Amino acid sequence: MHGIDEKLEFTPVRIAVLTVSDTRDETSDTSGDTLAQRIEDAGHVLAARAIVPDDQARIVMTVQSWIDNPDIDVVISTGGTGLTGRDVTPEAFETLFDKRMEGFSVVFHNVSYQSVGLSTMQSRATAGLARGTILFALPGSNGAVKDGWDKVIRLQLDSRHRPCNLVELMPRFMER
Repeated sequence: MHGIDEKLEFTPVRIAVLTVSDTRDETSDTSGDTLAQRIEDAGHVLAARAIVPDDQARIVMTVQSWIDNPDIDVVISTGGTGLTGRDVTPEAFETLFDKRMEGFSVVFHNVSYQSVGLSTMQSRATAGLARGTILFALPGSNGAVKDGWDKVIRLQLDSRHRPCNLVELMPRFMER
C-alpha cells in the first residue's frame, strides 16, 4: 500500500516559509500565503516566515538562521528558481546542502508537467538536507506552490505516509 495510513498517528513538523522576491511584500505575497495556509491546514506548525529579495547572500543568511534554530525542522521557499539573472535561490540553497535530494526535482517536474506542460523545464526547483533541516525550493507561482505542496511535500511530511516518509527519517539525519 502507498498513501496515508489513517490508523497511524500524525506527527506535526515545524516549517519556516521563505518568499524570495524583489516585488512582493506582506500584502502581495500570495504564494507565501498559500503555502502558509496549507501548512497549517495540514496540521503542521508555521514556525517562521520571511520575505527577502533575490539576493543570494540574504537568502543564505535567512535560511542559515533557520537551520541553526532547533525549533525549525523544514524550510520551504517560494520564488527565485527560474532562469533569469536575478533567480538565485537554487545557488543559495546548494551552498547550504549537506546532501541533495535528487528525487524531489524529478518528482516535482513530473507533477508540474501535468499542470503546465513543458514550461516546467524553466524551473530549477530543488531540495536537500542541511545539518538535519530539510530544505525545499519551489517556484514562485501559486500553481507551483500548490503542486509542490499538495502533491509532493505534504505527503512526505505526513508521518502516516507509506511505505515511507521524511518525518520518520528526521531523527536519523545527523547520524554518523
